[in-house]
Amino acid sequence: MRAGFAAEDISLSSQELPTFFPDLVKQGVKVNACSLSQLERFGEVFPGGEVGVRFNPGLGSGGTGKTNVGGPSSSFGIWYESLPKVKEIVEKYKLKVVRIHTHIGSGSDPAVWQKVSGMSLDLCREFPGVTTLNLGGGYKVGRMSYEKSTDLQVVGVPVKEAFEAFAKDTGRQLKLEIEPGTFLLANSCAVVTSVQDKVVTGTSEGHTFLKLDMGMTEVLRPSLYGSQHPLVSVSAAGTLPTTTADYVVVGHCCESGDLLTPAPDEPETISERTMGEVNIGDLIVIEGSGAYCAGMSSKNYNSFPEAPEVMKLEDGSFALIRQKQTLDQILANECDIA
Repeated sequence: MRAGFAAEDISLSSQELPTFFPDLVKQGVKVNACSLSQLERFGEVFPGGEVGVRFNPGLGSGGTGKTNVGGPSSSFGIWYESLPKVKEIVEKYKLKVVRIHTHIGSGSDPAVWQKVSGMSLDLCREFPGVTTLNLGGGYKVGRMSYEKSTDLQVVGVPVKEAFEAFAKDTGRQLKLEIEPGTFLLANSCAVVTSVQDKVVTGTSEGHTFLKLDMGMTEVLRPSLYGSQHPLVSVSAAGTLPTTTADYVVVGHCCESGDLLTPAPDEPETISERTMGEVNIGDLIVIEGSGAYCAGMSSKNYNSFPEAPEVMKLEDGSFALIRQKQTLDQILANECDIA
């Protein structure tokens, strides 16, 4: 809300329902209960109130196992077979379910997303007061040249037809909510970093390592998921190299896993990347850093400060939107023992 969003435009689905959720609801925030206990807590505070329910539809799909948030191996949402218990709690507190939320994962398979949309519409049939269906599931974005982005027309048309069939059958025209954050923002940002060191492990199984002045403190996805990001070499003079070399690119944290070039989907396996030849002091631009990077970074690990952020405005000018963090700011919440 401090960023300018109206409270009534915010829908809250969380693994940990904050203790102050009643204050949020009173301001207009819409809460989706993500567990039976959350639904109980909501009912105790707001009997007779309007609430949303997030279900685990029993299926999931993600770009990796770590981004799959549906199915029996996921703790997200209320297991779909607990529907009778949900109805029991709803009746106990005279609640009105007005939203159904499902989410299967980030970078999900379009076919699974379409199947879950049908299952989610079936859940909407169980609650006559439902007016909104949130079909969560991040659409795949091609960061690398060989990766394909989701075709929204291919994915969306069958879902549109399913909504139309639901409306014809029930007389209820539902509002569809989707979650395209990564799809919109993934390729909107880049991290500009410099090569701080170059290390060669001189054996037949060795590598040439480039050490950067950033790492999992700015871009965690490769270390966590084995995700791939385009890496562009730029000389200190601002020119593109004319020759290439094979490198393993690593970050500045004291972790072997602080790795920018893992094998695809294998975060614990290092992989060489063929890229423009660089030396100490040259630059590496890490593209595709606009989603799940700054917001998911291991902030302040090894006491590294938050990096500054710059935005390119519509007129082509640049504006500083976040200053580099100082050591005093890192230490601000630490307390001396008297």
